[in-house]
Amino acid sequence: MSWFKKYRIVPCLCILPFLMSCKESNRRYIIALLHEWEGKEISFPTNVAFTIQGRDSADFFKRNKCKVVTYIDSVGCTSCKLRLTAWKEFIHIVDSLRPDSVQFLFFFHPHKGINIHQILRMDGFIYPICIDERDSFNKLNKFPPDLNFQTFLLDKSNKVMAIGNPVHNPKVRDLYINIIQGKGETIEDEGIKTAISIKTTNLSLGVFDWQQEQKAEFILENAGDQPLVIDNVIASCGCVTTSYSKEPVRSNGSVSLSVKYKAERPEHFDKTIKVYCNAKSSPILLKITGDAR
Repeated sequence: MSWFKKYRIVPCLCILPFLMSCKESNRRYIIALLHEWEGKEISFPTNVAFTIQGRDSADFFKRNKCKVVTYIDSVGCTSCKLRLTAWKEFIHIVDSLRPDSVQFLFFFHPHKGINIHQILRMDGFIYPICIDERDSFNKLNKFPPDLNFQTFLLDKSNKVMAIGNPVHNPKVRDLYINIIQGKGETIEDEGIKTAISIKTTNLSLGVFDWQQEQKAEFILENAGDQPLVIDNVIASCGCVTTSYSKEPVRSNGSVSLSVKYKAERPEHFDKTIKVYCNAKSSPILLKITGDAR
């Protein structure tokens, strides 16, 4: 049987990545939203043009193929929403598992003053993208305003099999990969759990010259009885990079999470970093703030 047979979204399973640490009101909103989009057919504009870094036009839209489609607008921090490096990594993973079986469609609605082609060239993003200046894709489908729910895994009939952004949440990434591999919609959440302790989850970088890269460090202590393993660290913006040891941390041991921030312009910033690990409280939410002048 073909791997891309139609799956029915099981809401209680698909909402797991989104309900972690959610308030009750948010839980109800998310459940209602997922019920609304379950099996819904995504419509595409009749005249869409894809380009590669703004130079090469491409007849890229394939109607009889499974797709990962994402809608992005440029309100707020553009690099936070694009996360092009993470998308390249995810595309590589999918292509290695199912070569030429999934089509990736990027619809970008730019606002005045945003040079998306320059951003694509700087990040070396060589995949086709549709610059949707009229926002026709969003107007056709009326996507949710939350960027976490503007990416979809579609079957060959363009019906929604899963919703969520795989480059913003590793559990959503695993969900997509499971469905693509034909393993179903379940998300494994088993394994040994531990506890984590952090002296501070909010670091201020103060006031500094915006052209100077800033560094910070969080210390994560394993306060449980089992080894602590960091699965992934995701920053809210491409201007924030992180590094850490991939080795398991023994009980009562600690690991340093190094953070670098490079401002794109003078601004007051408030950036978040999510640490996904085998702690019961995962994901751990960290924050850096400051004034780049």
